[in-house]
Amino acid sequence: MSELTNELFGVVPIIPTPFTENEEIDEDALRNLIDFAIAGGIKAVCLPAYASEFYKLTDDEKLQVVRVAVEHAAGRLKIVAQSNHPSLKVAIKLAQANVKAGADVVSLAVPRIFSLPESSLKQYLSEFLQSIPNTPVLIQDFNPGGSSISVEFIKELMDENPNFKYLKLEEPLCAPKFESIINATKGKVGLFEGWGGLYMLELIPIGIRGVMPGLAVSDILQRVFDLRRSGEDGKAFDLFEKVMPQIFFSLQNMELFHYAEKELLIARGVLSNSIARKAAYIPDASSISYIRELNQRVLDVLNDETYAIRPAVAAVV
Repeated sequence: MSELTNELFGVVPIIPTPFTENEEIDEDALRNLIDFAIAGGIKAVCLPAYASEFYKLTDDEKLQVVRVAVEHAAGRLKIVAQSNHPSLKVAIKLAQANVKAGADVVSLAVPRIFSLPESSLKQYLSEFLQSIPNTPVLIQDFNPGGSSISVEFIKELMDENPNFKYLKLEEPLCAPKFESIINATKGKVGLFEGWGGLYMLELIPIGIRGVMPGLAVSDILQRVFDLRRSGEDGKAFDLFEKVMPQIFFSLQNMELFHYAEKELLIARGVLSNSIARKAAYIPDASSISYIRELNQRVLDVLNDETYAIRPAVAAVV
């Protein structure tokens, strides 16, 4: 069983779900992705989240990818098991199964299919946290249609649930809110920035614990994170600016992100295809060409000794 002292820090990338030609989960390719993360110096990964196409997986498949990741990681890095479902009953079942499978941390996205009052969300999240009291939990709030959960809500949830250890938010202009959360919780809830790491340079000085981007640029962003935290701001900005066009372009559409992410992992020698389950984004010729250009620029950064990025060993596919 996981311990409540379990600590996440730095870059915690989302592992994409690799598929075969007939859209079945490719377990061997998933193992390659875990190896790639370890080779890049990553200490923890998360799956199956939005960037894993979790919303296209059956509940059994969600557990399948967690089990494969836990077994293959074999303690070499921590596994954050996303247990999303709009039904609390099903989300709890997934979470408990993920804990049994050996996940180090369980993650849950706030249900945002329809607008709900904070009292409903409080009941949902509280009962979820109480269902796995000995496992640290990371709560994600991705709400494109409005604001994320309030500071007061977060403080109450922390006071009532000792295993609420981490919070991932992904919204622009959130620095004041992050500061307020840190002050209200006295830093007891570790904050992570999502949305591809796009706002990380703004938020690192405020005191976020880490970033949860895509896997394909995770080793580069870990270097950016380390540089920024150590006060080497010029180097951090310079390196981040090299990969920001790829991150920004791909995040225009979640399904486009799947394609761009997997294409970059192909370019890095880790995946053999960029298949996403249908319905999937079908890029036009111009987008395909531009993504290749952006991905090549990322490869150029990796080959530039100036940035001293620990090379991730390409897996055999």
